[in-house]
Amino acid sequence: GKVCRLLGLLFVYSHRRMAITGDDVRLDEIIPISYDFSVVEVSSPDELAVVGEHFYYISTVAELELKLPFGSHTRLFLSEVNRQYPKEEPKFDWLTKYQKLSKGARSLRKSIGATTVKMSRMKKSGKRCISLCWFCFSQERVKSEVRDDLIRNSQPILANKSQMLGMPQFGLRDNLIKCELLKNEDAYTYIKNYSFFLGTYNVNGQNPKESLSPWLASTATPPDFYLVGFQELDLSKEAFLFNDTPKEPEWMLAVYKGLHPDAKYALVKLVRLVGIMLLFYVKAEHAAHISEMEAETVGTGVMGRMGNKGAVAIRFQFHNSDICVVNSHLAAHTEEFERRNQDFKDICRRIQFRQDDLTLPPLAIMKHNVVLWLGDLNYRISDLEVDHVKDLIAKKDFETLYNHDQLKRQMDEEVVFVGFTEGEIDFQPTYKYDTGSDQWDTSEKCRVPAWCDRILWRGKNIKQLHYQSHMTLKTSDHKPVSSLLEIGVRTPVVNEESYKRTFEEIVRHIDRMENDCIPSVSLSEREFFFQDVKFMQHQAKTVSVYNDGQVPCQFEFIPKLDEPTYCKPWLTANPAKGFLAQGTSVDIDLEVFVNRSTAPELNSGQQQLEDILVLHLERGKDYFISVTGNYLPSCFGSSLSTLCLLREPIQDMPLETIRELVRSLSNPETDKPQDIPKEIWMMVDHLFRYAKKQEELFQQPGLRGEFEEIRDCLDTGSLDTLPGSNHSVAEALLLFLDALPDPVIPFSFYPQCLDCCSDSSRCRQIISVLPQCHKNVFNYLIAFLQELLKHSAHNRLDVSILASIFAGLLLRSPTKQDLTEKRKVKEFVQHFLVQTPSDRDIDEKLPE
Repeated sequence: GKVCRLLGLLFVYSHRRMAITGDDVRLDEIIPISYDFSVVEVSSPDELAVVGEHFYYISTVAELELKLPFGSHTRLFLSEVNRQYPKEEPKFDWLTKYQKLSKGARSLRKSIGATTVKMSRMKKSGKRCISLCWFCFSQERVKSEVRDDLIRNSQPILANKSQMLGMPQFGLRDNLIKCELLKNEDAYTYIKNYSFFLGTYNVNGQNPKESLSPWLASTATPPDFYLVGFQELDLSKEAFLFNDTPKEPEWMLAVYKGLHPDAKYALVKLVRLVGIMLLFYVKAEHAAHISEMEAETVGTGVMGRMGNKGAVAIRFQFHNSDICVVNSHLAAHTEEFERRNQDFKDICRRIQFRQDDLTLPPLAIMKHNVVLWLGDLNYRISDLEVDHVKDLIAKKDFETLYNHDQLKRQMDEEVVFVGFTEGEIDFQPTYKYDTGSDQWDTSEKCRVPAWCDRILWRGKNIKQLHYQSHMTLKTSDHKPVSSLLEIGVRTPVVNEESYKRTFEEIVRHIDRMENDCIPSVSLSEREFFFQDVKFMQHQAKTVSVYNDGQVPCQFEFIPKLDEPTYCKPWLTANPAKGFLAQGTSVDIDLEVFVNRSTAPELNSGQQQLEDILVLHLERGKDYFISVTGNYLPSCFGSSLSTLCLLREPIQDMPLETIRELVRSLSNPETDKPQDIPKEIWMMVDHLFRYAKKQEELFQQPGLRGEFEEIRDCLDTGSLDTLPGSNHSVAEALLLFLDALPDPVIPFSFYPQCLDCCSDSSRCRQIISVLPQCHKNVFNYLIAFLQELLKHSAHNRLDVSILASIFAGLLLRSPTKQDLTEKRKVKEFVQHFLVQTPSDRDIDEKLPE
């Protein structure tokens, strides 16, 4: 028989929806990968497209259908497979019977050569699929003019902005060409209008009970794009803790059935964070012109990480326009508008989309031509009583009511959504109704009606055709909202001669420049000092880089000798690399931020705020920028053993005195340490006195400004009582525990705790042998949490919620936890929250 050289093995597993243990996973097949294997695109000419998930056949001894997620990770995986593939060209003879091509697939094949297709169906829920991606192997490597995008423009010329600016193999010369091409894109592109349907719906944890067609199919003609956002998809603890919910496919199917019946749509992307979900559909004929699809999520709940509040976002290229869509759920409650403002700013700062070229800096939301923002923004009506609000609604006096809208006021003051536009609101508030009716909230709280659910946009060539609510849907206590936008997209002109002529002129011009000049820049400043840097308090300074040379230049911060990155972990430069045309400048933000990772070594004096940045010009010289500063030590990021030794605030004690106390710990003449750090006592005592009955304690985030006041109070002793709301003090306590260099249950005990998590007596035995200060803190916190549970009728806390929140803080993993470990850690802590006769009262555990 034929001898095949074995290149590797492919292990095929299947598993349950939430695989927890090895018993939940089954090894189905082991497939040898040899020289005769191939990866082939699967698609169908007459079925509905699902662009967001891609189907491939791997041909070896067996045939295997493989579904890969859409995005840069898959793109990198396929690139690596391509790189490793043997030189000999494989044969695809067996695939000839599958080569019935659709119109889109034909143009794709004509453009790139050896794309082969095969029909595939998704059997569950009747979804029919066509993949519009491609991947093939050839003897030559992928060339610069043909990229391995999973969705790409069928035109081979570089008319797409993402193709011009995203190629990893481009150097300085190529970037010069791309920049000039973009300046002259009017010569080979034009503006064409497309309709975008944007919808947002807070479904209050309900299952879909009615058709969504009155909402999604409300336009006279089918839109080109659908961007549909949900909030509170699932309010269960399981969804909150493990980001898994059976309601995702239920609502996805409801959306699919509710789309406009007069067109076929492709599902491009689904992205979800807990209950925040965004679905992206496009008319099938447009899908081939979408590229550079990426998705990101960010939680803005307690500690700035929990995903009950936050945002999901996608970005993509459509023809020559780059578009970003954000679906967010911001902080609740009328008085919390500042927290909503903070959430918006955090989302804008923290969502960063990776680019094809991994050496390029990530793209922020505001770096896109068009930004579409939808969701339950939770801004309320201020300064009006509920009866007055309802009276204005009955009179349809929305203008008067809108003047009291918090979002309008914050936008007027340019606090949030600067540069965004919202259409005129001529519909009644969409929150809050009795579920299943059009009646305003009749519960005990009797919420004031508000326009919580909003849609805004930012960019040029955008016109709103409608903005409305949909009162006929009664599933939730919110009403869905929709906006139909007409967006002008820069589309390539099919005029290759014009493009070629422009390209050649640019190349000739750059050739002349390259021969004559060396790049050069001037810096506005070369030394920067950051004064009084504090834990989790951002500081930034700006250096302006001006191209004073005769040619465009490319700059980049590069690592110093024997260092892995260009800067210390507490410092970033934004942008870290870029391109400067002749006579132009760029402002680079030097940002300092000390977090839980960098605070311990700064507190102990092992590290200082000192660094040298090296700014390198391609084909030019290096420039050096000095960054220094002074860090104010904090109890946040200090060890429990050190804090127990400090009877004065940490900033009142010189660093050398603190070091001497730590060294003398074994000396019997040294003063006895405190049982627990006074900082923990102050926070817990405050919550014990004022927050035992507080609703959503440890679940609703506080305000950043209040956290900073609490931190300063603990570090300086400036106040006898802590400032800020109960939620801010609660979040400060969580952040304190999260920042401990060694957690309450030290890292060295972690494996033992996992091993005995199902045995209560063994769990208690481990706690009994902890270092004294760690044991004291653990018992003190557990006693406090047990006290909170006595008031569960008011604060609505239970053992499961508290265990879920505190388990990962008290018993922290030294590495990233998997789902099984998270469950074991939670089980360990739960044993202590169930009160036993031996548990002492919290009052007996106060420090001396």
